[in-house]
Amino acid sequence: MRLTAVAACLLAPAAALSVFNGNAPDAIANDDNKIPGDSPLEFCPGDHSKDLVTIESVDLSPNPPKAGNELVIKAKGTIKETIEEGAYVLLTVKYGLIRLITTKADFCKEIGNVDLECPLEAGDLEITKSVDLPAEIPPGKYTVLADVYTAKDVQITCLTATVAFSRGSFFNQDL
Repeated sequence: MRLTAVAACLLAPAAALSVFNGNAPDAIANDDNKIPGDSPLEFCPGDHSKDLVTIESVDLSPNPPKAGNELVIKAKGTIKETIEEGAYVLLTVKYGLIRLITTKADFCKEIGNVDLECPLEAGDLEITKSVDLPAEIPPGKYTVLADVYTAKDVQITCLTATVAFSRGSFFNQDL
């Protein structure tokens, strides 16, 4: 499984509602940054009053996600301005302290993971998506940081999440 798929599973609901920015991959968790709902998602530190997306809530079931199980993602928010083709995500994935991925991805392609496509028109948005997580996700703590920008390099928002996958889910698989 591609590691970007793991990242997509963790941030797909927020990706559907936002475009990410931030320069704080090692930021300390802060309740002020917590996105409402039952998920590990947080806003990156900083002012989000000018974000092009307002995220009302994100719920994951189960939370935390479990390798080899279905993950149900529910998210609600409002898009303030249409998001066009050319929007992009600067994505960083860490496994513990080890940086696994630093990449620039096509936002419009990535939101296909939650059955959306560009342009994303301004207005309210609510999604529910089920994702089967592979059993082969190595156990450990993953931290994902996503910086999303419009095609004109305008910051939309910044999100981060940390999820720990347990050893049992990896080692209890049939070999």
